[in-house]
Amino acid sequence: MNPELKVNSTKSMIGHLLGAAGAVEAVATIKAIQTGLVHPNINLENPDEGVDMEVLVGSKKECLDIKVALSNSFGFGGQNSSILFAPYK
Repeated sequence: MNPELKVNSTKSMIGHLLGAAGAVEAVATIKAIQTGLVHPNINLENPDEGVDMEVLVGSKKECLDIKVALSNSFGFGGQNSSILFAPYK
């Protein structure tokens, strides 16, 4: 397992926002980079053991030095996107 890779999702906290989901995920990713605080996946008790990265579980934010963050959005009908963010220097 790569200890630097973390997985989280805003959907566990706010549900599916249909057309706004990608924008909200992007804003959450940018705020995590700005603040260094990453929210967990709430209501998740047993993450898949086959995932080769740490899935953030529980109710507490984690403080991280984020170098790069990837925001993925998977929509209905195959409308998918990914965007990579990094701190501005």
